[in-house]
Amino acid sequence: MSFNLILWNQLHSYRRERHSVRLLQKLHLSIILTDIVMAPDQKTFVFSEVSKHNKTLDCWVIISGKVFDVTSFMEDHPGGSEVLLAATGKDATNDFEDVGHSEEARDLMDKYYIGKIDKSTVPAKRQYVLSENQNYSSNKSGFIVKILQFLVPFMILGLGFAVRAYTKEKSD
Repeated sequence: MSFNLILWNQLHSYRRERHSVRLLQKLHLSIILTDIVMAPDQKTFVFSEVSKHNKTLDCWVIISGKVFDVTSFMEDHPGGSEVLLAATGKDATNDFEDVGHSEEARDLMDKYYIGKIDKSTVPAKRQYVLSENQNYSSNKSGFIVKILQFLVPFMILGLGFAVRAYTKEKSD
């Protein structure tokens, strides 16, 4: 990028010095060519490949359609490595945006960019499937909880009266 900036500055300095239009066209063409040659490869990853990188020593995250290798940032992340590990295996865009990262943090992301994600391979939302061998009877347990919420205070109150009566009899 710095080479581009130098060429761009040269272009503007030549404009100020009123050199020929032909020279300006050559410089502009060289800027375009260096953009093409020096542009990083835009590798496209599929979700299954990115989701394999979910360890402390090999951690990739997906944010806004881009893939970032944050392995070297694990120890430096202000929220800790656990936060980054929790963002693996899914599109972490909402997690990233909900925190409200600073512009400095957003600029730092460019350092870890390795490519883009094929959006057609990213699941819309992670779905959790209940195991078939576990029986969840929310109606029964809800009823039991309500009865216990009603009975436990009366049992404590009754125990309090019993202790009071017992201690009163001993003192008489």
